[in-house]
Amino acid sequence: MGENNINIRLESEKDYLEVENLVRDAFWNVYRPGAFEHYIVHNLRDDDSFIADLAYVIECDGQIIGHINYSKGFLDYGDEKRDAVVLGPVAIHKDYQKRGLGSCLIEYTLGLAESKGIPFVFVIGDESYYHRFGFVSASGYDIYLDGTDTSQDCPFFMIKVFDESKILNKRTIFHNPQVFDVNADDADEFDKNFEYRQKLVLDAQLE
Repeated sequence: MGENNINIRLESEKDYLEVENLVRDAFWNVYRPGAFEHYIVHNLRDDDSFIADLAYVIECDGQIIGHINYSKGFLDYGDEKRDAVVLGPVAIHKDYQKRGLGSCLIEYTLGLAESKGIPFVFVIGDESYYHRFGFVSASGYDIYLDGTDTSQDCPFFMIKVFDESKILNKRTIFHNPQVFDVNADDADEFDKNFEYRQKLVLDAQLE
């Protein structure tokens, strides 16, 4: 990776504010004017969906430069619902991006997820990035993201399978943890706890 003194460790309570600032900076004005992701990270820690023993940070020379979360959504089969793990948010400090550190953090925690007996992990993101970790389109397993068209592939909704036997052979819908449904006014109020940054409307944003 070309970096010295790299350390991956479990997030601790003393890291919370530093992590939230990191996540805020990494996502600011990327997908929307401002960012919601640091608010999601903050709320996840007190949510039943949060998987605390998969919340990790990566440090460089003692500074936290990356963070990753996992949480439990659910698969709705109509006649039953089953917990299902989703990766994210994941963030790398802008000064340390494109150095392989995000890949290192993702690969490490995916290995932990498999060792804990988690049968599969979902992610919503850039398919060209996540394919390198073994993620494939979830529609190949007849699994679709809530709110998307089930008649066609949704390439940004992906799954990495560790245990094929745990996937039911029937169409199902995946629902993110409710904490991911952010009220914009609540997020703006939370953001007042941080240093002011200007929200910008950019062409590449999704919203």
